Amino acid sequence: MLDIKKYINQGKRKLNFQGNFSFLCSIFFFLFSFFATAQVTSSIDSTKIKIGEEILYTISVQADSTDVVVFPEEQTFAPLEMIESYKTDTTFEGDKYRLIKKYGLTQFDSGKYTIPPQRIFINNKPLLTDSIKVEVNDVIVDTTKQKMFDIKPAMEVKSPPFDWLLLLYWLLPILLIIGLAIYLFRRKKRKDAAEKQLPPYEEAIVALKTLDNSQLLKENKSKEYYSSLTEIVKRYLDREVDEAALESTSDELITRLMMHKDSGNFDFDLETIRKLDLIFKRADLVKFAKMNQQAGQAEVDRKTIEEIINETHEAVPEPTEEELLENQEYLEKLRKRRKRKKWILGISGVLAAILLTGFIYGSLSGFDNLKDKVFGNDLRELAETRWIKSEYGNPAVILETPEVLIRAEAAVTNAAKSAVAGKDFFTYGKMNSPLYIMVSTTQFSQKQDIALDTALDAVLDDLEQSGAKNMIVKRDDFETEKGIKGLKAYGEFNVQISDDKVLKQKSTYQLLLFAQQNGLQEVLIVYQDDGKYANEILKRIEASIELEISEKDGQ
Repeated sequence: MLDIKKYINQGKRKLNFQGNFSFLCSIFFFLFSFFATAQVTSSIDSTKIKIGEEILYTISVQADSTDVVVFPEEQTFAPLEMIESYKTDTTFEGDKYRLIKKYGLTQFDSGKYTIPPQRIFINNKPLLTDSIKVEVNDVIVDTTKQKMFDIKPAMEVKSPPFDWLLLLYWLLPILLIIGLAIYLFRRKKRKDAAEKQLPPYEEAIVALKTLDNSQLLKENKSKEYYSSLTEIVKRYLDREVDEAALESTSDELITRLMMHKDSGNFDFDLETIRKLDLIFKRADLVKFAKMNQQAGQAEVDRKTIEEIINETHEAVPEPTEEELLENQEYLEKLRKRRKRKKWILGISGVLAAILLTGFIYGSLSGFDNLKDKVFGNDLRELAETRWIKSEYGNPAVILETPEVLIRAEAAVTNAAKSAVAGKDFFTYGKMNSPLYIMVSTTQFSQKQDIALDTALDAVLDDLEQSGAKNMIVKRDDFETEKGIKGLKAYGEFNVQISDDKVLKQKSTYQLLLFAQQNGLQEVLIVYQDDGKYANEILKRIEASIELEISEKDGQ
């Protein structure tokens, strides 16, 4: 019985071992098949830094072209802090492609830290990178060698000059808003007054009653009383008989009334005109000669004016339908004319304000700056924007540009296919744009020494085939800040934009060429020279150029 139980237990252990072994084999083959299609590595440019110094953390993923790769974008690097996430660079290696993602990390406390593993998702499957140790050191200051100086006395600092430009920015919109508000208020007020205006006869009678209720005569203000009285009758005649009555003197108005009577336009009574003339003369003596009137004379003249208004109102013929229609058309034309005049005055005022503002702004900040603000300057916008430093191609060309260069298809001739192992091509803009940048890297399948002069001739020929006409070429040596030497060609050419059209304006170009034992690196910059910002852009790009040297070249 014991032998049978022992045999059974041995069989069970054998079966469990076989099952576990098959399970482990399946896991092994699954992981092997997964990692065979995707490889993830991580690295840093330095394991020791000073406080606040940037660490460049790189994640490299090699995967199939159909794989979906997602990099971490949150603050997953604690205890280190991510200060910048750089744009992902892509290179092709046969039927696979390599994604290179870089992060800028830092730490502001000294000590030893560990960058935790980062989770990368490939087709929704997570992969972890290795953890990396980093040492952050203090900035050592040797106080024994540093000279000590006495504390400097307090200095009186002059107050900054008054910022007239800032005042102009605030004051001009406020004045424009206030002016517009006043214009709209007055316009509404005039419109309301026009709508409330009574007919000429009723307006004159109401004005006379208002004058009766005044205290001018009781206060011995004869001058003011006669001024109001004559204005009432002149306003009535201006609206009803002669539109120039208000602008005429007393004698001129009487003369014009006589002309209207003689021409038969209005059936005025001579006695009415004579009475009006006497009242005008008496009013002039009161207003200008300060003559005292007899008691009750003002009341008599006021009554006479009302009689004159009544007689004139009866003498004025009722307008016919044709006259009313003509008058309406005339008023419509007059309204349009006044409206047009207001628009002209308003537009002229706005233009004058804009010109004045432009003159003040140009005087304070420079007229070139004003021209760029008004008409725009693409090169200035590129020069003043935030630039991006990145790597392009393999072996990599490192440079700083206003915008990220975009990968493009690189043309390779049939004759060169056998010698070229890989070619990367990146561009920004077009040849006829204000700024065009091109970076090209070529890898050769076999080790070979490249003569830069010969390569430069070939590149210039290709450039001419691409549309550079009437090319002027000057050559010179070039050296990066880290001592990598190359060859430079520069000058001018006209850009051909179609088969029968070439731009008259010349474009300035600069071509930089660098050679390695198995590669060729090329940087082309074409721009419209404005004498200022284009040169700044060129110098900044030149100063930022660095190259990734292959191991064979470095030996």
